Amino acid sequence: MNRPQGPEMPPDEPDVPEAAIEPRRGWLPSLVWVVPLIAALIGIALVVKSVTERGPAITITFNNAEGLEPGKTQVKYKDVVVGSVKSIMLSKDHSHVEVGVQLSKQAENFAVKDTRFWVVRPRVGANGVSGIGTLLSGAYIGVDVGRSQETQSEFAGLEAPPPVTGDQKGRRFTLHGDSLGSIDIGSPIFYRRVQVGQVYGISLDKDGKGVTMQVFVAAPYDQYVGTNSRWWHASGVNVRLDSNGFVVNTQSVTSILIGGLSFRSPPGQATGPQAADYTSFRLASDEADAMRAPDGIPVRAVMYFNQSLRGLSVGASVDFRGIVLGQVTDIGVDYDPGTRSFTMPVTLELYPDRLRRRVHGQPVPEAGTGESQQLLQHLVESGLRGQLRTGNLLTGQLYIALDVFPKAEHVKFDVTRDPIELPTIANSLDALQTQLADIAKKLQRVPFDQIGTNLNKSLENADKLFAQLNTEIMPQARDTLAMAKQTFGSAEATLRQDSPIQADVHQAMQELTRTLQSLNALADYLERHPEALLRGKTEDKP
Repeated sequence: MNRPQGPEMPPDEPDVPEAAIEPRRGWLPSLVWVVPLIAALIGIALVVKSVTERGPAITITFNNAEGLEPGKTQVKYKDVVVGSVKSIMLSKDHSHVEVGVQLSKQAENFAVKDTRFWVVRPRVGANGVSGIGTLLSGAYIGVDVGRSQETQSEFAGLEAPPPVTGDQKGRRFTLHGDSLGSIDIGSPIFYRRVQVGQVYGISLDKDGKGVTMQVFVAAPYDQYVGTNSRWWHASGVNVRLDSNGFVVNTQSVTSILIGGLSFRSPPGQATGPQAADYTSFRLASDEADAMRAPDGIPVRAVMYFNQSLRGLSVGASVDFRGIVLGQVTDIGVDYDPGTRSFTMPVTLELYPDRLRRRVHGQPVPEAGTGESQQLLQHLVESGLRGQLRTGNLLTGQLYIALDVFPKAEHVKFDVTRDPIELPTIANSLDALQTQLADIAKKLQRVPFDQIGTNLNKSLENADKLFAQLNTEIMPQARDTLAMAKQTFGSAEATLRQDSPIQADVHQAMQELTRTLQSLNALADYLERHPEALLRGKTEDKP
């Protein structure tokens, strides 16, 4: 073979013969390649297994990523791991975080529309302390599996655990009330003072005139919620003063601290048919309001007062001889330029259906009908008036009383006005205050200053008179008294029994007695012999 030209080799280097290469007839793999091949096969098998066992990938948004770590934070359902957090990213507008979660194969049906996710951390809430175990293991994402058939890959995470999960047995109801009071998510629900459920949703009505609450009553207590059940606020302590003294009513210490709701059938009625899921109920402010019969359609009325309304507030009751017919809804003031005077209009909301009595064997006519207008006209002509009265002497709170005053002055009444203008009458206390004011005005006209000046002058004159009596008249009076005493002494000496004058008087009285006896005898004789006056006394013949 010819060698390629290159640098000169040293002359002493021997030539090396070129090896001849012959191809092998058969190829056998070396044992060195067996181990990588097996590893590759195992890796492919693991990848295939991972792909086949991997569930859907979802994205959950939270306000913050506190306690969450990619590759470490797990997703658990009933303390069973069903996924893990793969990534955490900040949203484009920086308002929240987006957490990427990879669910396992067994949780592939978790990615539905009504599934809820939340971060389990240590929390202190209305239901107590929760999530204590995460102090050691770290936070994790909890799941409440939905029942929808519609799949979804993006979810808005809850900032707090839901009070009621989908696997709890019971029924859900909707309550409509005027105010939220002290109710919050997780507030308890009581039935005969036994906690049977809790509040899990709160929202404001679209018109802004009330609130709506979603409540859950757990089984088997949900069987006591009937179609005739009444619901009310059971928060705080209810203190009432009646003929039995002070009555304190409350549900539990929990309801005092965080509020609560309660329900029951009306007294004397059995629990009605079981209420269906999501049945709506009215929420009353207290038990007395809840147990009251349905009010029916309210009637707006207005009363004009010419006195101070201090002590009268919105919500004050309007009653008719102890029966509450409504409440005050507004208090205002009107100025009349013609008379240059102020009047105080008070707007009322009355419920005529609360009058359960009958008139001449017939039921009370319905509000707004001609019969009800005739009845109201007759009552006003008979003396129906509104009057302010004191409801509490300690606080000075006022209420409006409707009553019939037969001696009330006749007033013009238009039953067709809207709102109805009901006449008023001053109460006895105001009348007394008016009389006292008149007396005070009369007393102001009395010239007390002049009377005082005259009285001072009279006292000065009396002083002078007493001084004159003491210096001039008293000595003369003493002499006169001495002379009178001497005269009385002489008279006493004269009138004594052993005095000569007394003996002479006694003798003279005896002579006078004998003389009277002689005169009596002469009178008797002349009566028998009247002729003796002419012929004289004749001797009596034997």
